[in-house]
Amino acid sequence: MHELSIASSIVKTVLQEIDTRDLKTVTKIGLRIGVLTDIVPDSLQFGFKAITKDSVLADTDLLIETIPVKGSCKECHSDFEVVEFVFICPSCSSNKIDMNQGNELEIAYIEAED
Repeated sequence: MHELSIASSIVKTVLQEIDTRDLKTVTKIGLRIGVLTDIVPDSLQFGFKAITKDSVLADTDLLIETIPVKGSCKECHSDFEVVEFVFICPSCSSNKIDMNQGNELEIAYIEAED
């Protein structure tokens, strides 16, 4: 369950930001997670809640934006969304593609009260 270690890293990063920026209460943490990361959002939510249960982040909402897989064809230069993990250009059927998104794992924002 790598979601628990990811949740732990998120908590560590946010706690550092709380100290650095002298934040009072963090209300929301927004994440962007690509489909190719194979992270299960519900498991990440569960791990986050378990880790933060008795901390300053206990009432913080973890909001997850799932980023689809998108690619560009090296042959016909079409941009497209990869559907059902079929990594073939829908325009020309080439398998020579560059992945443009879908591997993201980032904290997009932290909302805090003054």
